[in-house]
Formats: sequence, C-alpha cells, structure tokens
Amino acid sequence: MRRVLHYAVFEAVSALRHGEQLLVSIVLPALVLVGLGRSEILSLDLAPGQNRLDVVAPGVLALAVLSSSFTSQAIATAFDRRWGVLRLLATTPLGARGIVTGKVCSVLAVQIVQVLVLGALALALGWRPDPAGVPAAVGVVLLGSVAFTSLGLLLAGTLRAEAVLALANLVWVLLLVGGGLVLPASTTSEALGAVTRWLPSGAMGDALRQALDGGGTDVAAVAVTAGWALLLALLARRFFRPTA
Repeated sequence: MRRVLHYAVFEAVSALRHGEQLLVSIVLPALVLVGLGRSEILSLDLAPGQNRLDVVAPGVLALAVLSSSFTSQAIATAFDRRWGVLRLLATTPLGARGIVTGKVCSVLAVQIVQVLVLGALALALGWRPDPAGVPAAVGVVLLGSVAFTSLGLLLAGTLRAEAVLALANLVWVLLLVGGGLVLPASTTSEALGAVTRWLPSGAMGDALRQALDGGGTDVAAVAVTAGWALLLALLARRFFRPTA
C-alpha cells in the first residue's frame, strides 16, 4: 500500500503540473459553469424557487469527474504505455494491479482540488447547495470516479495511443453535449433522455443534482452508477495490459 500511495502522489502532482490536463480538468469546466450558470444561452426547465446554478453547478462537478478520471487519465496512460513507462513500472514490485490502484487514488486526489476550485467559483456566483446532500454527493463522485477511471484504463490498456487520444476527446464532447452530464436528460429529446439515464454520465449527473438541490438520494441513479463502476472495474482489471 505504501508503494501504491507513493505512485499515486507522483501521478497526482504530475497531472496538476501538466497544462493540457489542467485545461481539461479545471479551466474548461469553469468556463462551462460561468457560461451556462450566468447566461441565458440555453433555456432550462426550472422548478419554482430554483435558479440556473442549482442545475448547472452539480453537472459541472460531474463534468470535472469525467475530465480527470476518464479523458486525462486515458490519454496519459495510453502514451505512458506506448513509450514503455508502464512496462518498466510493471516489472517493479508495484505491478499492474498497483498501477491501476495508484492511478485511481491519484484521480481522487486531483478531484479534491477540482471540487475546491469549482465549488468555490460556483458559491461565488451564487450557488447555494443543500448541505444535507453533501455525503450522498461524495459517494456518487467516488462511484463515478471508479467507473470513468476504469473505462479510461480499459481503453488505454487495449488500444493504440492515437486511437485513445481521438476517442477520449470525442467521448468528452459527446457526453458534454448530450450525455445527461452537465444538464439533465429532460433538456434533450425524449428518446435520448431515456438512453442517457442508463449511462454512467447521465446517472451520475442526475444523482448529484438531486442530492445537492435538496431532493434526497436518487436511488435508481446511484444504483446505475454503482453498477457501471463495478462492471468497468472488473473489465479494467481483466484486460488492462501495461505493455503494447
């Protein structure tokens, strides 16, 4: 465990020093927060007494989870694999399982920074989340982190680096636009909304919005997120290979 924690710290510090990863993990979600939370670019179906930030801010936190745990992790791991870094690490006592565990821990460390920065920005803009929903939201973030980190490692450990680069960025854009992540599925078509509720992105976004807006725990959304986390973690553990 000590080896895993040392590797996790190394990965987290490297991610926070990397300009492109900071752009995807913090800068772009912050721009989405300001753009959708303080403007009328998109009309939202708001409940009485609800403002735009009550819908947008939890979704942006979900987007930050996706950015750090999937997009950044998949691309970085894919190129580490191509350049032989993971092959060398796998020959150490850390091993392949230690690499996976360390990367998950590093993602959680980066997400603490994301939540602090984006949460402070949202509060400054006028967001007032329900404190009673914070424990449920933390649990949802953990499940989403495991799900998307596992998906990123699954892609990085099975595909070529160039394919991972293209696919990870494409998935980020698609889930941002219509994945039920930043905005609820009700803002899309009925058919697309029915699909996104069963995706890890849509389920995580719905669960965070309901928890932080005082609506209690969305048991169905949490169950879907947990199911994806378990399935993808098992697949990553089975098929992740540190060598190309």
